Amino acid sequence: MSFDPKRPHNDLPELPPKADIETRPLLKTCIEARAALAELKSLGAGIPNQAVLINSIPLLEARASSEIENIVTTNDALFRYSHDDNDADPATKEALLYRSALREGFDSLRAHPLNTNTAVRVCSRLKNRDMQIRRVPGTELSNSTTGEVIYTPPEGEAVIRGKLANWERFVHDEIEIDPLIRMAVAHYQFEAIHPFLDGNGRTGRVLNLLILVEHGLIELPVLYLSRYILRHRAEYYRLLLAVTAENAWEAWIAFMLTGVAETARWTADKILAIQRLQQHATEFVRSHAPKVYSRDLVDALFVQPYCRIENLVEAGVAKRQTASAYLKQLASLGMLEEIKSGREKLFLHTNFVRLLVSEEHPHLAYQRIR
Repeated sequence: MSFDPKRPHNDLPELPPKADIETRPLLKTCIEARAALAELKSLGAGIPNQAVLINSIPLLEARASSEIENIVTTNDALFRYSHDDNDADPATKEALLYRSALREGFDSLRAHPLNTNTAVRVCSRLKNRDMQIRRVPGTELSNSTTGEVIYTPPEGEAVIRGKLANWERFVHDEIEIDPLIRMAVAHYQFEAIHPFLDGNGRTGRVLNLLILVEHGLIELPVLYLSRYILRHRAEYYRLLLAVTAENAWEAWIAFMLTGVAETARWTADKILAIQRLQQHATEFVRSHAPKVYSRDLVDALFVQPYCRIENLVEAGVAKRQTASAYLKQLASLGMLEEIKSGREKLFLHTNFVRLLVSEEHPHLAYQRIR
């Protein structure tokens, strides 16, 4: 039966696909992607304070993944409100929920393997309310410009849960298929099942990272994969639909594997640049503020781009009055920029922000204010 975008796709084929999903070109690309991930994993393990990675790069991923769904905010807004989003605009709040969902999904892997409940938890955190598997018909995906229906996902809770059970088995049981290829196939299938009324795209992109963590390809969910998808958004959606309409698995898998390889190399370069900047920061504080220097203080400046007095207190660096004096001294040297935000004082680590938001990975130096 030919594909009809207006008919619920209840005959979505089960996994694994009947097509050849491990062609020679795909396996070659897979090898390249695994090598890039191995380097990223090694570099990530070399960061003494893992909070530096888990708090910063996922914010970039959150912004990009949200923008794919036309939820647009800025990196600066995410950095500014990452600790307290009470005064943030709605788009920033929603993007910050992505980071929370990624963290919750990551933490859940310690208790149980990735499954349908993981997806429900992730989506619920993303939407900040309890999300359930779709029970009612009527969900259609349309072209945002023309309004034309381009896909109608399966309907019926029993049907959807059955397809999710098959999705789970594929992720865990098809061990003869490379886990990177399984991730690419599973991502298509999850998006095609479209189990929730909203939040499916972002939930699926969180699950991509969780699959890579679960299979040991990365230690932390810090692969900035949504950067690649956002830069190739039209191709991403075109290839997803082509699998449904034309069974075009090879092009889809190649797209995702290339994205993993490119993103892993980019993220690894970003981590190297962060390590360089941390070393420069250590040398700067030792030279110009030796009485306040400690490794814990420098580490705290890289946990979040906007540092608060209470961040130093919570990290055990100093009590509140002393922590305030430390940050003010670093601001007087030009390392930080003191900013008032309501009643609160924020200290912006300008070099760290410049590094994080740059498409490149510049060598940055600290200059003392004379």
